[in-house]
Amino acid sequence: MDHIKKTKSQLLKEIQQLRSELVDVKLATEKRAKELHIIEERLSLVMRGATDGLWDWNLETDEVYYSPRWKSMLGYEESELENRLDTWVRLVHADDRNMVLGKVQDYLEGRIHSFEIEMRMRHKKGHEIFVLSRAFLVTRESDGKPVRLVGTHVDITERKNAEVFDDQHNKILEMIAIGRPASEIYDAIALMYETRHPGLRCSMLELSHNKLMHCCAPSLPREYCDAVHGLENGPNVGSCGTSTYTGQRVLVENIETDPKWEKIKHLALPHGMRCCWSEPIRDSRRRILGAFGMYFNYPALPNKAQLNDLISAARLAGIVMERDQIQKHLHTLAYIDPLTGLANRACFFQHIEQIIKSTAQQNPRQALIYIDLNDFKGFNDSLGHEAGDLLLKNISERLLNICCESDYIARLGGDEFCIFLTEGEENDAARVAKRCLDTITQPIEIYSRKLIPACNIGIAYYPDDGKDLSALLKAGETSLYTAKKSGINHYAFYNVDLTHQAEYRFQVEQNLREAIEKQQLSLVYQPQIKIDTGEIFGVEILSRWFHPQLGQISPIDFITTAERIGMIKPLTEWALRTACYQLVAWKKDGRLTPRIAVNISPTLFLDKELVSLIKHIITEAGIAPFELELEVTEGVVQTDPRNLSIFQDLKDLGVLLTIDDFGTGYSSFASLKHLKVDFLKIDKYFVDDMLVDKKALTLISSMIEMGHKLGYGIIAEGVETVEQLNILKNLGCETVQGYLFSKPVSASKISKLLNCASADPPIFQLKSLGYSA
Repeated sequence: MDHIKKTKSQLLKEIQQLRSELVDVKLATEKRAKELHIIEERLSLVMRGATDGLWDWNLETDEVYYSPRWKSMLGYEESELENRLDTWVRLVHADDRNMVLGKVQDYLEGRIHSFEIEMRMRHKKGHEIFVLSRAFLVTRESDGKPVRLVGTHVDITERKNAEVFDDQHNKILEMIAIGRPASEIYDAIALMYETRHPGLRCSMLELSHNKLMHCCAPSLPREYCDAVHGLENGPNVGSCGTSTYTGQRVLVENIETDPKWEKIKHLALPHGMRCCWSEPIRDSRRRILGAFGMYFNYPALPNKAQLNDLISAARLAGIVMERDQIQKHLHTLAYIDPLTGLANRACFFQHIEQIIKSTAQQNPRQALIYIDLNDFKGFNDSLGHEAGDLLLKNISERLLNICCESDYIARLGGDEFCIFLTEGEENDAARVAKRCLDTITQPIEIYSRKLIPACNIGIAYYPDDGKDLSALLKAGETSLYTAKKSGINHYAFYNVDLTHQAEYRFQVEQNLREAIEKQQLSLVYQPQIKIDTGEIFGVEILSRWFHPQLGQISPIDFITTAERIGMIKPLTEWALRTACYQLVAWKKDGRLTPRIAVNISPTLFLDKELVSLIKHIITEAGIAPFELELEVTEGVVQTDPRNLSIFQDLKDLGVLLTIDDFGTGYSSFASLKHLKVDFLKIDKYFVDDMLVDKKALTLISSMIEMGHKLGYGIIAEGVETVEQLNILKNLGCETVQGYLFSKPVSASKISKLLNCASADPPIFQLKSLGYSA
């Protein structure tokens, strides 16, 4: 019994102790609850001040507490969102959902030691905001099991947008630096600011020749962009037109009611545009290049951020637009002929190369039409370079009018034009060439003078005549040369044989300059014979050129080339000096010394230094002026005062003058009466035919008679038979030269002939040739 009483007593004590402990626990719990309440109140106050949204996820029930700030951050009232996990699942961006949940799982399972993540969430108005979420884990004390995940949401949209804007801005600067096309950069600028301001649509217009040209508007309808493209600039042409016209910022709150939009609002309103703000685009020198426009679908004026972006957008566009205009100007200088506006040589060659590369597989037949105006230099010299420029502009306009859009026209320089076309039908190139001839040769009036231009045209085909640019151009130039040989206003096709001739001419040209400078040419002499006595009356000097690789080169080839490349003067000076010193050498040897005849090129005849050059050589060599005879073709026998004065100066000097190749040129008989010359030289052309052609004989007879009546001596060249000699004698010709007597020979052989003449004149026993006096 005592044992039982003792046990009851102990139980009562334990019960009293437990009651005491329960009271302590209750008091502690109440205190703890008060403390927690105070902490929650303080946290709530802190969250309000920090504008953070609080969320508390019960991991056991999936209930989630969302604070009022959390909801308002997404545009919702407190009562509009349920405290469920599904609410968050529905609002988070689909692309971010799994990433966030995965990180939550890693945090709950201890694989990561903190939770912080950025995500996108959908705002009630439909746009997205960026949120920074941080959280900490609440565990149960008894078993350490996670029971709650408590965290905050911070709206970092502004920061993220700034980062995106900076990235886009840097990319645009990089695009500018590496030279991306302006159109790409304009789009990037517009999209950058449109991303920054939801609902914004941007456009850029460039001012060109007082017209507004559409540059960029990636979010505006194409119909609207096409409608405003090319509008005449003015004070009431919408916001952008007014801005470029006045140079001032233009902020239109309502397009429908603003007078600046009165004329063109019907273009904007159907597409939902209700307000438009425009800033002038300027270059580094403050010149107006265009305008940057911002549109919204509701009437409004810009807030501070929008206004700042409008200004900065226009400045950035100005950098791009100025660079683009500079590049276009440089391209124009490099590839466009400034006079005619056509493509220049470099651009034309580049175009042909691109066409050849792009059509290499199809191998279509394409034609190069090479046009060269005749006597353009003479036109310039007579009327002046300004008149020449007007002619070139007119010719280019005529060519543009007769060619198709697919034909590519260029001015290669000077008086040369080219057309490159694809021949759809056979003979298309010939038809175009014929149209070119017809239109170019139409009369034109310049400075009140009516003129008729002339030209020649060469035609070469790709790939038939040349499989690359170089070969095709070479073929075109060769065919042009062929057309010129046919006379003015002709066109000709390429012939492969002509290429060899062109290559030969090129080699002659390349080597001739050195040959003249190093005096690698030689002279030969052909005697001129007095018919009545058979004595050597004179010798005509003729140039010869033997090249180690090219062989004997025809005088026709190298003299023509010398005239073309400007070497005829040093060639003539060398020939004159050599011939005069040869005459002196014959004199010293005691031989009979005939006069020497030297041909003077028509291109050299008008050289102002010709007379002084001849006088210098005569004096230097020590010969009498009358011992030198100068032969000039009748092409220079004109009534031009310059020609007449040179003839007079030469006669005053005392040299003899002969009109060479008489009867074959274009001289005027009227001009002969003004000239003081000594001889007319009848060309071989007439002498060859006079035995079989009565007309040729009549012409020779007339020329001899006319020459005598004008007081000129007569020389006939190309005499090869006794019959020709007899007829010329009977017609009254005094002097002859030709193969009947001697081919052109070296100075040493002429020396032997002169020796014979000294010993037993006359040198040529004409009777032994069958000649009857």
